Amino acid sequence: MRIVVTGGAGFIGSHLTDRLIEEGHAVSIVDDLSTGKKKNVNPKAEFYKLDILSPKLERVFKKERPEVVIHHAAQMDVRRSVADPLFDGQVNILGTLNVLEQAVKAGTKRVIFASSGGAIYGDQEVFPATEQHPTRPLSPYGISKLAGEHYLYYYFRTYGLQSSILRYGNVYGPRQDPFGEAGVVAIFALKLLQNEQPIINGNGKQTRDYICVEDVVEANMAVLNGGLNDTFNVGTGRETSVNQLFRVLADAIGSPGKERYGPERRGEQVRSCLDATKLSKASDWEARVSVADGLKRTVDYFRQTMDPR
Repeated sequence: MRIVVTGGAGFIGSHLTDRLIEEGHAVSIVDDLSTGKKKNVNPKAEFYKLDILSPKLERVFKKERPEVVIHHAAQMDVRRSVADPLFDGQVNILGTLNVLEQAVKAGTKRVIFASSGGAIYGDQEVFPATEQHPTRPLSPYGISKLAGEHYLYYYFRTYGLQSSILRYGNVYGPRQDPFGEAGVVAIFALKLLQNEQPIINGNGKQTRDYICVEDVVEANMAVLNGGLNDTFNVGTGRETSVNQLFRVLADAIGSPGKERYGPERRGEQVRSCLDATKLSKASDWEARVSVADGLKRTVDYFRQTMDPR
């Protein structure tokens, strides 16, 4: 298939692009490299350095005529969304609308959309949360991702554009950027490897559903190959606290580091955990990488690339 991956030079998008090319698909990448890296771009993919807000996106879609668009380009930092909701909305809402408009014009059949189970549910009432859990996001990031889901429904009802919505847990793994505010695993891992002190926000008891990027890629392949047009959580169903995460990373690195705490961050949930039973029943997908194994792989990656800027 001809597939456009937005954000294909980024953390998740680049892993997914590699997998798609491995399966024989013709892949084009749209990425402005604001957070993605040129070194992540698969040489067998057609690369367009372009912002998804750009009017030039129409030329890309006219040329490539993708059958499927996998939309990962986003402002993905919860904290930045709180500090600058306008920027978050421009990228995640207006940028997504531009992608969907061009997809319709180019005759695209399906969109696979990277949403956020870790942000759109807000303060969970049940653990783990199913896809039917109320959506009450606590951050502009969660709001903008939920808006993207609603726009997909509109484009389906109006234009027949099929879509799969994947609500990710907290994704981690090799190629994650340790130099921003997002990606606690990468940030902690690199600091510990460099004998620096990571700062844990709040009391460290807040939990997340940490899922390895390898499992996230396979979730995308499952909905793509299965022609699944629905909304699915992508998580492990297990909670890990920030304190536990720190300890596992410190032990894996052999660091004697002790926990050090800073102020709580606005817009962050206390607990988050996803029930991915629906996707498992609809396909042969399941989260196969344990947190311990996934963190070890991530540490090994950063050991090999100590200055991944």
